[in-house]
Amino acid sequence: MKRIGAKQLAVLGLFAALSYAVMIATRWIPPLVPALPFLKYDPKDVIIAIAGFIFGPLWAFAITVVVSLVEMITVGTTGFIGFLMNLLSTSAFVLPAAVFYSAKKNFWSAAIGLILGVVSVCSLMLLWNYFLTPIYMGYPREAVAKLLLPAFLPFNLIKSLINAALTVLLYKPVVTALRRASLLPASTEQAKKNPLGFILIGVLLLGSAIALIFIVRQ
Repeated sequence: MKRIGAKQLAVLGLFAALSYAVMIATRWIPPLVPALPFLKYDPKDVIIAIAGFIFGPLWAFAITVVVSLVEMITVGTTGFIGFLMNLLSTSAFVLPAAVFYSAKKNFWSAAIGLILGVVSVCSLMLLWNYFLTPIYMGYPREAVAKLLLPAFLPFNLIKSLINAALTVLLYKPVVTALRRASLLPASTEQAKKNPLGFILIGVLLLGSAIALIFIVRQ
C-alpha cells in the first residue's frame, strides 16, 4: 500500500463517504431481477472502482471493508453474512480492475480490468450465493441452486455491467475535477487520454445491461 499525503487521505475519505451515500440514495431502485427481490442494485462499486484506479487495489479494498461494515451497522438487515456478501461482491469487481490497471495505466488496461471484474463477480458470486444465501435468507440450498443460473447470474451480470459502464464514463471527469481542485497530484494518473474509447466502452456495457434487464423481465 503506497504512502499518501493528507490531501489524498481526505480524498479517500470522500470516496468512502460518497460510496455509502449513493448506496443509501439508490435503495428505492426496484429489483433488477423479479425473482430476487431481496437483491437490490446500488452503484457504490463505481465509486470504489474509481478510487482503486487512482490509489491502487489495497486502498480500494480498505474502502470496501469500511463501507460494507458501516452499511451492516446502519441499514443492513442480514448481519455479518450480509456484510461478507457485500465485501465479496464489491471486492470481486473492484480488485481485478484495480490490480490490472495499476500494472499499466492506459485505456486498454482499464477496459480489460473492468471486464475481468465483471467476469469475477459473475463467477465468484455464483459460488458464494450457493453456500451463503441459504443461511441468511432461510432458503433451502436446493431452491437456491435452481435460481443460480436463471436469477443470480443475470442479476450479477447486469449489476456489474452497469457499474463497469459508469466507471469508464465517470473516471476521467472525476480525476480531472480532483486535479483542478488540487486534491490529486499530476503524477497520480499517467494513463493516455482516450475519451472517445472510454465513452464507447461505457455505452456498449450500459447498452448490454439494459438489454439484459428487458430479457430477464419478460
